[in-house]
Amino acid sequence: MPSREQLIKPFVVPVFIPHAGCPHRCAFCNQHSTTGQGTSMPTVSAIRTAIQDFLAHRRDPRRPTEIAFYGGSFLGLPREQVQLLLTTATRFVQQGQADGIRFSTRPDTIDPPRLAWLAPFPVTTVELGVQSMSDPVLESVDRGHTAADTCRAIALLKARPYQLGLQMMVGLPGDTPEASLATAHQLAGLAPDFVRIYPALVLRGSRLARWYLRGQYTPMDLEATVTLVAALFQIFARHAIPVIRMGLQATANLTDSDQIIAGPFHPAFGERVHSAVWLDAIARHLERHGLQNTEIHIDAPTRLLSQIKGALDANRRSLMDRFQLSGMAVRADGELPEDRVLINGIACRKLSALIED
Repeated sequence: MPSREQLIKPFVVPVFIPHAGCPHRCAFCNQHSTTGQGTSMPTVSAIRTAIQDFLAHRRDPRRPTEIAFYGGSFLGLPREQVQLLLTTATRFVQQGQADGIRFSTRPDTIDPPRLAWLAPFPVTTVELGVQSMSDPVLESVDRGHTAADTCRAIALLKARPYQLGLQMMVGLPGDTPEASLATAHQLAGLAPDFVRIYPALVLRGSRLARWYLRGQYTPMDLEATVTLVAALFQIFARHAIPVIRMGLQATANLTDSDQIIAGPFHPAFGERVHSAVWLDAIARHLERHGLQNTEIHIDAPTRLLSQIKGALDANRRSLMDRFQLSGMAVRADGELPEDRVLINGIACRKLSALIED
């Protein structure tokens, strides 16, 4: 199994099973809103067709390919249904069209009997919907499991040859930035192979929506959420744990409809977070080298120019004001690696300040 540092982003073939296997309907959840799929379990025929259609869009055959069951709690399904879904996906692995199977599930569905169901199948990755390591936060949204359940599940999974992913949320009822930071520290200490971070959104049809409309819940605003998730990203970076997604994917169902009532949604949320991390790294560099009241030139990888400058040039304006700069030019350099820039000729790595501090 590859190390976390060697983790290669796979080509993921998604199969959505909305709410399937979930013993609880969490207050924040409305899978129809996030996936655009109905709430019934798709047929085997429909799953095969969806997989075949998605595989037709694969461009790089060298990338590992995983068939992924998302949207429900996979191991909360009856054994017969789990085995039917795995058998359906396994045929594509046996035919050389995929390399493995991944799924997401709840921590309280992980136990030795259920893990034994997986043994005959080419499962490669398991993701746990942790959401928080604060029991009061979990209880406030009727999550139905505890932080201790998460720790037990992770221990069981790490004893087996799976890539382990953890999903956390910020801004849930009862949550605070301090509690989210504590969750990130705890999860990083449990050494997953990768992490996803999602802001809590008020989705139409969820209990959170009813609470919001009654004035019983206030979501985080966008800028505060970006700042918090940037800090969480940096915690995982210190442990060399990739954060493979920040924010819900901007599907047409979310962006072209009124499914999101409130909350910190942005179609380029992850880009905003990376931009905030760069702002922090450049600010630390300027402080370290005493670059106030002067003019600076930043050479950056071409693909990252927008992250360095910030949305609507926000990073540039912030640095100009904070350090009283007389000028700041950002130029493209296609030869630079994507984890560093040059500031007046001196290298500044995106995460170097974190490692050095």
